[in-house]
Amino acid sequence: MHGLGPQAGLLAFASIRFFCSGGRWKGPYRDSYDYTRLLQNCGGTKSLKQIHAQIITGGYEQNPFVAAKIVSHYVEYSGSNMVDARKVFDCVCERDVLLWNVVIRGYANSGPFDEGVSIYDQMRSSGVFPNRYTFPFVLKACAGLKGIKKGLVIHGHVVKVGLELEVFVGNALVTFYAKCQEIETSRKVFDEMPHRDVVTWNSMISSYTQNECANEALMLLHKMLRDDTISAPDHATLVGILPACAVAAAIQEGLWIHSYIIKSGMQIDAALGSGLIAMYSNCGRLVTARDLFDRMPERNIVVWNAMIRCYGMHGHAKEALKMFTQMVESNINPDGIIFLCMLSACSHAGMVDKGWEIFKKMEDYGVEKGDEHYACMVDLLGRGGCLNEAVEFIKTMPVKAGKDVYGALLGACRIHNNIELAEEVAEKLFLLDSDHAGRYILLAKMYEDVRRWEDVARVRKVIKEKKIRKPLGFSAVEVDCVLHTFGVEDESHPLTGQIFDTLERLERVMQE
Repeated sequence: MHGLGPQAGLLAFASIRFFCSGGRWKGPYRDSYDYTRLLQNCGGTKSLKQIHAQIITGGYEQNPFVAAKIVSHYVEYSGSNMVDARKVFDCVCERDVLLWNVVIRGYANSGPFDEGVSIYDQMRSSGVFPNRYTFPFVLKACAGLKGIKKGLVIHGHVVKVGLELEVFVGNALVTFYAKCQEIETSRKVFDEMPHRDVVTWNSMISSYTQNECANEALMLLHKMLRDDTISAPDHATLVGILPACAVAAAIQEGLWIHSYIIKSGMQIDAALGSGLIAMYSNCGRLVTARDLFDRMPERNIVVWNAMIRCYGMHGHAKEALKMFTQMVESNINPDGIIFLCMLSACSHAGMVDKGWEIFKKMEDYGVEKGDEHYACMVDLLGRGGCLNEAVEFIKTMPVKAGKDVYGALLGACRIHNNIELAEEVAEKLFLLDSDHAGRYILLAKMYEDVRRWEDVARVRKVIKEKKIRKPLGFSAVEVDCVLHTFGVEDESHPLTGQIFDTLERLERVMQE
């Protein structure tokens, strides 16, 4: 055994003891504790299978504790493959709550999610009572399925066994409802929790961010900072709130987060770095975003994507293309999101030929073309004035065109005032996306441009009859690192009087 590590030596010694005893264990490895210790030293699937074979020969495969350890290791080493783990589980006759939990957790993490829920139902039918660790696992599986009805039933089980006040369970409920887009219920669970840890706050902040409630996420962050029971935000807090800062262009909170990261000595990894770059990008701070990118020691595809998107959204298509080339030269293969950013950058810059080149490169990297990529190509061709080419492109698509594709074509018709094509496209869109107010309003404005008033009235009548409402727009201006927003018919701003006085003076100046 000279030159072998302690793990290899332990396995070799165990094997020698096993084979020299005619197939039965003798010596130190005779009980569940010894086998558990062997499993702790296991370093991969191969050694795990060897130890598993020894456990079966030793007659301990029916021990629920040992079985739970084996299942846990199979889940860890097999990635998304639950086959081996499930075989071990199915062979155990008497299962304790730990073994049930380990299997449910495996399915909740790697899928299939419905199997995790099914195992939970089998557990209850077998007479084993779930504990505070069971519910977070099965709720995670329900969230993966977007199974709101089943989740509500499980929430009822939580209340019935008196675990609704447990922090672990409460955190899982907050996340479950948020992933099912029941954000109000998620907040209700959060508010009713008597005890909250940092994970609770992080879960609710991330829930708001994922459900496009950026302002609510930012307000909750301020509330968290005032809570005496929470020592300080952690890495997960900042990763969760940065997308909200980007969406709301909240530069003040973004600057505070960046300062907090530096002062606390927290390392800016890919998750924080990409979030900061996106935040500075949306706030118009391109130089700061690029400086941050250049300083990062490690850049994964998410970081590159954030920087490429930054240049693309601000019209710097050439810089985005340059970054794309540098990324490929760094041996990082682009994914679907990168290609989407590149196509969007080419579209807004009117670079039709370059856009075609990028689109064709997707095949070289084995990236599947989705509806958004096709829509981006239609937008690229349409903005470039190639409407006929865009129509032919849609006809030759290998997938059926959806609302995004036709929406891009309708927008191109508006740019180039092609009313005849717009009517054909709008007819398809009214079937595919009947409640989207923007489609109707765009067609009505095109009719107004050519003074077809009867058609304008007809479209607006449809909007009224279907009770289709357009989301209220708003404007925003940054003053001294504070973002001020002004909605339509909104008088909530504390300086409303001064704002309207200024607007009236500007209106008089314009009239004069």
